[in-house]
Amino acid sequence: MSSPNIKLLYCSLFFTLGFLFPPPSTNAHSCSDGFKSATSKIKITQHCRKKVDLGAEFAWTFDNKSRKLEIAFGARLGDGDSAGWIAWGLNPRGPHMVGTRAMIGIKQANGSVECHNYDVGVGARIGCPLLPWSSAAEEGGGGGGGGGGDELGFFFNVSECRFVYWEEIGYHVIVASVGFLPHVYNTSRINVVWQIGAAAAAGKQPLMHPKTLANFDCAETVDLVSDRIVSYTAHFHRHLRIIHGILNIVGWGTLLPVGVIIARYFRRFPKEWKWWFTFHVSCQTIGYILGLSGWALGIWLGNTSKYYSFTCHRSLGIIIFTFTTIQMVALRLKPKSGDEYRSYWNMYHHFLGYALLALISVNIFVGISIIGPGHAWKWAYIGILGCLGAVALAFEVLTWIKFVMLRNPGL
Repeated sequence: MSSPNIKLLYCSLFFTLGFLFPPPSTNAHSCSDGFKSATSKIKITQHCRKKVDLGAEFAWTFDNKSRKLEIAFGARLGDGDSAGWIAWGLNPRGPHMVGTRAMIGIKQANGSVECHNYDVGVGARIGCPLLPWSSAAEEGGGGGGGGGGDELGFFFNVSECRFVYWEEIGYHVIVASVGFLPHVYNTSRINVVWQIGAAAAAGKQPLMHPKTLANFDCAETVDLVSDRIVSYTAHFHRHLRIIHGILNIVGWGTLLPVGVIIARYFRRFPKEWKWWFTFHVSCQTIGYILGLSGWALGIWLGNTSKYYSFTCHRSLGIIIFTFTTIQMVALRLKPKSGDEYRSYWNMYHHFLGYALLALISVNIFVGISIIGPGHAWKWAYIGILGCLGAVALAFEVLTWIKFVMLRNPGL
């Protein structure tokens, strides 16, 4: 690679890396004043944290001697007659959904509310009904969703479970009291899981929550006594997802189209530029390297996500990686200008290149939709596509104007 290419490569890499490592943040923040005030009225004041994921707030009081736990967990469920549900629970096996003993508050479309205890088993992942556990389940009969019995003493006695609406702050809140938390739950490293669903099925069976990363990240390991977050792996994964997204948007979603624009409009017509090939190859090479890095990181993130997957996004990513690699290898196998196969190579190279640009844009939007609706990344990428499209359109119009004027000198 020539010296200008190397300099351009390093400049682009350093420029991109400058945006990849924002200051660290945490999922836990102080509760809002309204929520603190409301929980103080029911004497749950020991600890209070606001969760970034889904905008929920969680307050609790824990007596380490008697192992009595009182909690208030609340969030907004929409306005008017919209149905929905919120859930809070503990998982002795790890910070994830499967195996959670949960309390779920359901709001029906008619405005009625109810709160029940649930055993979230592995069957819930494949759509098995999630139903409240009964006293028979606590004795070993098994809970809803294929969870099994209580042979390991995981069930805890919920002496009170209320689902109420606090009008002053617009929250629906689960207020519950666990009379005695079994010793299988390590209070210095307890796995807390929460969730919010947009709709509730008939009766006591909640429907599946939205399949966004914000919903899948709702778990952490905390110390009930000191209020310290012991482990929150979702924060680390969220940071890696940001890097994955930036690398692919900058590499495959921006630099590859720029390289195509340079090749189309600066090779001969409407403007001949002697450096066009150098910059075309530089944009394609740097874009491919950045995109490849983002793709590899995305594959790793997918492999470490044991309890969920995004098949469409992953499959499109593998297809894009395969054919962009073919495009890069094809540069080394390009026939000479006088070769009889050169025209066929040009047709293949151009067709596959344009098809890849369309597929890349689609997959970037698929990836952004996984983050959640209305995310700022969507509008940022629309802005990037708008700028690239405007530049390409301007050059295309200029090309046709110049072409028509050359064909018709008298105009």
